[in-house]
Formats: sequence, C-alpha cells, structure tokens
Amino acid sequence: MQATQTTEKPLTQVKSQKDLHKEVDASGAWSVAQIETLFALPFSELMFKVQEAHRANFPDGDVELATFLSIKTGGCPEDCGYCHQAARYDADVKANKLMDLDEVLEAAKAAKAAGSNRFCMGAAWREPKDRDIEKVTAMIKGVKALGLETCATLGMLETNQAQALQEADLDFYSHNLDTSEDFYRSVISTRGYQDRLDTISNVRAAGMSVCCGGIVGMGESREQRAAFLARLANLSPYPESVPINHLVPVAGTPLEDQKPLDPLEFVRTIAVARITMPRARVRLSAGRQELGRAVQAMCFQADANSIFYCEQLLTTGNPEAEQDQELLAELGLKTKQSCKAEVLV
Repeated sequence: MQATQTTEKPLTQVKSQKDLHKEVDASGAWSVAQIETLFALPFSELMFKVQEAHRANFPDGDVELATFLSIKTGGCPEDCGYCHQAARYDADVKANKLMDLDEVLEAAKAAKAAGSNRFCMGAAWREPKDRDIEKVTAMIKGVKALGLETCATLGMLETNQAQALQEADLDFYSHNLDTSEDFYRSVISTRGYQDRLDTISNVRAAGMSVCCGGIVGMGESREQRAAFLARLANLSPYPESVPINHLVPVAGTPLEDQKPLDPLEFVRTIAVARITMPRARVRLSAGRQELGRAVQAMCFQADANSIFYCEQLLTTGNPEAEQDQELLAELGLKTKQSCKAEVLV
C-alpha cells in the first residue's frame, strides 16, 4: 500500500482527540499519510494524544495479563521468515503433536493462579483439520470452565470451523496480518494477504472477537508500518485486541541477521496503534523482554494495556513473571484482575 495524497490539515494542527476523530470520520478511514503524520509528531505531543485516548476509553488504567501456550509446536509447512516453527528452517525446534487435554488444563490452572485473565492456545498449523477442531473445542470448554477468557490461533479457518469454535464459546480468535500488504511478500510466500483477511472475515461472521496485529522491525519502512496500522484500524470493526510484536531474530530463520528497530520507533508504533484503535487492547507481545525495563515502561506510557505474561508455566519458578509484577507495581499500574476484585469488594 502506498501513501495517499490528502488535502486535510496536518494532524499537528488538531487541538484535541475529539477533533482528530472528527477529521478522520469525515473521510471514513485513516489514510497512510495521516498515520505517518502521527508517527512524525514531537514525542511529547504524541504522548499527549495517547493519554487523551487512554482516559476516554480505559479510565481504570488496567493492564490485561494474557498467557500463551503452544498446544502444538513445530513442523509448520509455512515459510514465515521470522518463525522458528517452520519445518523448512534449521532453528532447532522439535515438532510435537497436539497436547493432551489434561496437560492444557493444568497449564491453564497455573496461568490463572499466576494472575492471568486470558488463556491463549496456539498451534503451528497452516490450517486445522476438522478432527483438530474437535480436540481444540474440548480444550476451549475446559479452560472456560476455569473462569478464564479464551483465545486460539490455529492458522487459516473455513467458515464451518470458525462456527464450531464459536459454538464452543471461544472468546477471541487470533490471526495476525503481520505487516503491510506491500511488504508482506518480503517475509511470507506460502500464504497470501487476502487469505489472512478471509480468515478474519470468517471469524467476524461467526460472532467472535478478533485478536489481530503484527510484527515490527522486520526491515519494513515507517511508511509500511503506517500502512500496516492503517489496514488494522480500517477493518470494520477494528480488532478488539492488537498484539504488537518486536522481532526477535532467531538463528536458522531468514531474519536471523535483521538489525533491531530503534526502541523509540517501537514506542511510537504502540502509541499510534492506541490513537487509531482507541478501544482496543494494545498488547506488548514477543520481544518485549529484550527491550528492557525502561523501554517497556515507555510502552506502558504509550498505553499498551495488555501483555503476554507468565509463559514458562511448566517450569520451576518464573522470574519473568515476578519481574513483570515488580515493573507494573513500580509504575503504579493495576491489572485487569485486580480492578475486578476492587469492584467486587
């Protein structure tokens, strides 16, 4: 997607978040040029606009804690250049079969005990078979019975498969666009951009909420990052959850030598996601630990309000979870669970 020309006044002249939304509504969609202008704002002004959006839509200021479990790891036939689970890459990942139901439920119990609100189950498939859907629906029902929100990412879905997941009461289906359409083929050739949009459409038609974001720092330009966010923000409706991943180069994959994105550019990406999708949960996902405490704190200031948390569920101890709790406490941030507890008291 190329930047489009616009005759509208620059966003630097917009006085408030309310005025900004009026300007966007007049054209019916966010243009790439508008989003590039947001990226180019002085940092303090960008943060001011973020805080306006934050206060209007998330007055509790709570952070959602989501735990991800790989229920089927490795052996994927896709060629996503960032992914160590692709069978064609020598990334030292052993292909495993789908986990048993009891194993998944034990992991979900551990996640809940650690404070997670949402439990996400991911399988390294291009697309699931109908027999796979039957097994996953049993997992969904079991996790829901524990009182957790459920999310699944299983690859491309047909209409009947999306309906089956909805009937199992799945809350969210996660399927990323990954990047802008014009950069997409630089990273992936085995699945088209429209394939991803079709799956999102099938999920919406089935009545489920959408978790959809992507990865930054894969070598794309700022304009392409803007185009990626424009495509997300212009989905109707835009996703309820927007995971923003910072590329973690993995040895054996095509992007193993990719230079890291400037940390402030990553913070700006979080901020622009918040402004353009003000009611979404913007999630710090892969790569956040590598960014360090200071950059993560800036991302929270840019109104990331969801994190993947407590991922090493089945190991002894979890220092990363303890560090997350310490950072949230130091920043004075509440978790979604603690906010609910306060309401009940």
